[in-house]
Amino acid sequence: MSDYIRKLDASRRTVLGGAAAAGAAAAMGPTILGGTEAKAAEPKSGGTLRAGLGHGSTTDSLDPATYENGFSSFMGIGGLFNYMTAVDETNQLSPELAEEWEATPDAMTWTFKIREGIEFHNGKTMTPDDIVGSLNYHRGADSVSAISSLFEQVTDIQAKDNTVVISLNAGNADFPYIMSDYHLGIQPTSEGAIVDPLSGIGAGSYMLVEYEPGVASRLTRNPNYWKDNAGWFNDVEMTTIADPAARQNAMLSGQVDIIDRVDTKTAHLLAQHPAVDLVEATGTLHYTMPMRSDMAPFDDNNVRMAMKYAINRDELVDKILRGHGVAGQDTPITPANRFYATDLEVAGYDPDKARWHIEQSDYNGQTFDLSTSDAAFVGAVDAAVIFKEQAAAAGIDINVIRETPDGYWSDVWMAKPWCFSYWGGRPTEDWMFSTAYSANAPWNEAYWSNDRFNELLIQARAELNEDLRREMYREMQQIMATEGGSVIPMYANNVDAASTALAHGPNIGGNWSLDGNRLMERWWFNDPSA
Repeated sequence: MSDYIRKLDASRRTVLGGAAAAGAAAAMGPTILGGTEAKAAEPKSGGTLRAGLGHGSTTDSLDPATYENGFSSFMGIGGLFNYMTAVDETNQLSPELAEEWEATPDAMTWTFKIREGIEFHNGKTMTPDDIVGSLNYHRGADSVSAISSLFEQVTDIQAKDNTVVISLNAGNADFPYIMSDYHLGIQPTSEGAIVDPLSGIGAGSYMLVEYEPGVASRLTRNPNYWKDNAGWFNDVEMTTIADPAARQNAMLSGQVDIIDRVDTKTAHLLAQHPAVDLVEATGTLHYTMPMRSDMAPFDDNNVRMAMKYAINRDELVDKILRGHGVAGQDTPITPANRFYATDLEVAGYDPDKARWHIEQSDYNGQTFDLSTSDAAFVGAVDAAVIFKEQAAAAGIDINVIRETPDGYWSDVWMAKPWCFSYWGGRPTEDWMFSTAYSANAPWNEAYWSNDRFNELLIQARAELNEDLRREMYREMQQIMATEGGSVIPMYANNVDAASTALAHGPNIGGNWSLDGNRLMERWWFNDPSA
């Protein structure tokens, strides 16, 4: 373990024990600082950004194809890697390594013009062949990629002069959005394959110095970065602080400059601190309770519907989100998505209907185990306890199992029958559904499959008529609400906290937390020498 990692580990132990800073903040005046206005006319270079993140696991890897939490995606999107396309701070798709793109009329062949003069961290000049090899890494039966299912539609990827041509087995009107996925970091290749997926070498604004999974990482500015308006910090230090109280204390005591996943129950303490801004953005973040539909008792839709009727979403939004979000509709499509359905028939809180559904099943009177941890999202343990009380009104007994944060994503999620989870969401409906709800998706956390849903997924993807696509996506959302394997009770705002010493542009990206996960690239210190 390096001296840097030892220092961060000691810091984490310190903030885990510190509550004095929170008490001091409570005594401050009620000045709430916005966090959405630029505080410097021009960016300034310098300083070390210290980020305390509520993510990270000892099973994490530097291979971007395996990224599964916010620590990895923050390190990748705004730091180590560049992507073919990017979602900008106004939540619009923009060019990155691909300067422009066009499709054939059937949206089955996409041609991307590749930017020239890009240099990887190891000094190699990027070519279209590097992009072809990097993208092919996510294809085929042997791929370890979490988004390999998205590439089943790809039939061929070819480099032609300064372009990359991607052929699909059917039309996909949203395909350029997929190219911005945080798993698709472009890396150096040789003879058609990535040289070392675990190297952390990309073409991004920062280069890897050291990394200990589940603990910390350190990055330093890429001196040859091709963007002249990004990457202002000299260094970036990232620390996993899974405990929300410890994360908040680290912010209040000045040990970090930025934290994510602010506990909305105590957000007012941060808002009252004169040196802290709350940074809130509406996006596609949502919280889920996947039920493994491939095993009893959740292979019975009556059980799944009973749980959907047994939960009071409005109470959870009030008590867990503190109003920083809205009630969910048991689908991953949020009000921020283009084809969000506002007229679904959804399960509102109704203990009588919940009781009826459980009585129609073979599991009336059974106790249902629900695994939870604040590793899933801040307030997940409290949400489980509240849900237990709500379900009791329907005669449903829920046994809340409090799992340890370390190892939650490897030992609980997609392993135990019922648990809490979260998703940052995706810019398009097809992307979100294909990632976690299609029958063969690697991250199908509910192990759910529905023939009609899967049929519509393919049809809607290729449909260029917006009105027809809207109808298809509405039906898919309805299927999920009435037959799906997940209770999705809340659509949450991204709530982060930042030091007032930091500055940024006029817009904050909402597609992910931390300014679309590009904070280390977009933000700067007002006075780097301070």
